Amino acid sequence: MSGNAREDILAAAKLVAQAHGYAGLNFRDLAAQVGIKAASIYYYFPSKAELAKAVARRYWEDDAACLESLLQNSAKPIDALRRYPETFRWALENDNRICLCSFMSAQFDDIPDEVKTEVQAFADVNVAWLKKTLIAAKIVTPKEAEKRARAIYSGIVGAQLVARSRADISLYDSLIESYRAAGLFPG
Repeated sequence: MSGNAREDILAAAKLVAQAHGYAGLNFRDLAAQVGIKAASIYYYFPSKAELAKAVARRYWEDDAACLESLLQNSAKPIDALRRYPETFRWALENDNRICLCSFMSAQFDDIPDEVKTEVQAFADVNVAWLKKTLIAAKIVTPKEAEKRARAIYSGIVGAQLVARSRADISLYDSLIESYRAAGLFPG
């Protein structure tokens, strides 16, 4: 434990949710991973829904910061777009996990409304970033940007899901390259 139990709980819950989704969040198991009593989790998160909401919010906030950093640290917007698939690949590199919000989206009917809002925010952040960056890279017109951004986001999420189902990260890479070859994604 790092000395900040709330942060340790969030970090452990993120990994669990990336592997097992909302259904996998279990206070007893998380407490054992963090090295605290299960009742202690309730001090920080009064319910499973509150924990999942906090984890999903942190996830999309971190993603938004990562995407902005990617754009700021790229020589050109097109370079940031080319690197965008890496942001989803990292989860696969981490014990064949997938994007936490993608996993929870698949469980959409079974998650509380306050968690749905955070899960939707993740998709919104990604689509908005893609839209802005596609326009800045002069790949699409502002009128076409949202449609293309949603297609790219959906393709990346789908590639991640397919690769996870086979436990084969090279399949993810292959799908991304096929998107590039087909013109969906910048080459």
